[in-house]
Amino acid sequence: MPLDIYYLLLNIELILAAVIFILLSFISAPYGRFGRKGWGQIVPSRIAWIVMEMPSLVIPILLMIYSSFSPVSLIFLLIWLSHYFHRTIIYPFRISDPQKPFSILILIWGFLFNMLNSVVNFYFLFFVRVINDVSWFYNWKFLLGLSVFILGFILNKESDAILRKLRSENVKSYSIPRGGLFRWISAPNYLGEILEWGGWALLTWSLAGSAFFLFTIANLVPRAIMIHKWYINNFDEYPSSRKAILPFLC
Repeated sequence: MPLDIYYLLLNIELILAAVIFILLSFISAPYGRFGRKGWGQIVPSRIAWIVMEMPSLVIPILLMIYSSFSPVSLIFLLIWLSHYFHRTIIYPFRISDPQKPFSILILIWGFLFNMLNSVVNFYFLFFVRVINDVSWFYNWKFLLGLSVFILGFILNKESDAILRKLRSENVKSYSIPRGGLFRWISAPNYLGEILEWGGWALLTWSLAGSAFFLFTIANLVPRAIMIHKWYINNFDEYPSSRKAILPFLC
């Protein structure tokens, strides 16, 4: 791939982050509790999540096969796959209601974005700037980034487990989640994912990773705020001290 094409794709992702942040500040993405008619054909949520996330699992592996990757790049890949193997293979089979309607338009959008994002991140790591020196593992950027990624991974999975247990106990309606970081915020699962990709941007020290981090913020922060407002509007007893996505702040 010519570098000018690569940097065009990178700029597209950065522009998308800004556009998505503006759109989602006014319109809730139509899935989950905000699912509604008028967004194309409907598919079961389990199938939707598998198909939508598959590019993030497959494309990095394909790019690895066709590159002369270094041991450092292989570690980058394994860190990435720790998230996306779970999201593509494990998470869909833990959904409490796998037949829940999911808009095919959102599926297609997610599929295309994951293709773009995977290419932007791993073409950079495998072809543009291949790090061969294992001393990178001792660099503060890698060590801090990996620590933040692991923290976000744990928070994301812990919060998902709380929500999953809550839904298994009451399949037909939503309840107030409690425990973990839900004590202070309404969407700790989203905060966990933001921390993961913030850590990724640090440990790869790349504009590609930063673009994904910015997009994650643009995608999840507006949704977290809408979820927080939804809880307040639907539960009179919702804790007034709880914030949307940052404890004690917002």
